[in-house]
Amino acid sequence: MNGILPLLPSIPPFLADASLKIISNPALSPVLGKFQSPGPEIVSIGPITLRWYGLLIASAVLIGVVLSQSLAKKRGIDPEKVGDMVIWLIIVAIPCARLYYVIFEWPSYAARPGDILAIWKGGIAIHGAVLGGTLAAWVYAKLNRLSFWQLSDIIAPPLILGQAIGRWGNFFNSEAFGAPTDLPWKLYIPLANRPAGYREFEYFHPTFLYESLWNIGVFALLLTLFFWGQKQNQRNPGRIRAGTLFLVYLIAYSAGRLWIEGLRTDSLMIGPFRIAQLVSLAGIALGWVGIIWTYGLGKRLPDTVEPPPKNSECIRR
Repeated sequence: MNGILPLLPSIPPFLADASLKIISNPALSPVLGKFQSPGPEIVSIGPITLRWYGLLIASAVLIGVVLSQSLAKKRGIDPEKVGDMVIWLIIVAIPCARLYYVIFEWPSYAARPGDILAIWKGGIAIHGAVLGGTLAAWVYAKLNRLSFWQLSDIIAPPLILGQAIGRWGNFFNSEAFGAPTDLPWKLYIPLANRPAGYREFEYFHPTFLYESLWNIGVFALLLTLFFWGQKQNQRNPGRIRAGTLFLVYLIAYSAGRLWIEGLRTDSLMIGPFRIAQLVSLAGIALGWVGIIWTYGLGKRLPDTVEPPPKNSECIRR
């Protein structure tokens, strides 16, 4: 392994150490057909610790801002307004994601209230983030006299891409994995991270990977629909209605989460039901109701602004 060091002369020592830790991890070998987390921390300098989870969230946010502003330009929407909205979403969505998780795990956090704000240890729920972010987007659109549905179509592709990136935080924290398995792509989970009743098992379904790959597929679908819809509306304005991409996001993401959640061992529960599956079913239903309302009945979705002039589907700068 020391032979690798000369190949990394320009990389800061802490990044080189992190890279070597990953490269030297035998569980990542494709020959063995299994993999495991190198650990949640990248580097610690005194009291400051840089964690993979935080780095991934920050990266997802940065990519989301750049992509959403790029898509906004193509739709004739002021990218600065979209950038401002993303700040709103971050401020509201992340606390809501944490609050959602803590509420449904309250018996655990009641015993250790000091961990309620320890978001770097994991424990945020994407459904809480989506609910909080949607509310924030609606308020922002209302205050700025913009169409919520046109903004939601801009945000949907970066949102699902951010979810795909963020899921890797679960990998580094050795959390959000599935039931025991012996499949070739099995994930090794350290004993300390295994739930009660599964201590004797070493390998589990990498559900974080399943969801990440699914989300990348949804991202490709939404981006394809975005540019296809752009061309369609140039030829026949209004053919692809505002809100379509967000409705497709609700249906497609929820469909994937529905079956992936069934594999997990750490689901948030309400009685005998997995909360994420109930919310996913609601998302699929709402998405289809919106599609039928818009295309089947030919009606406009309730919005934060008055209907745009006929033959116009864009918010002009």
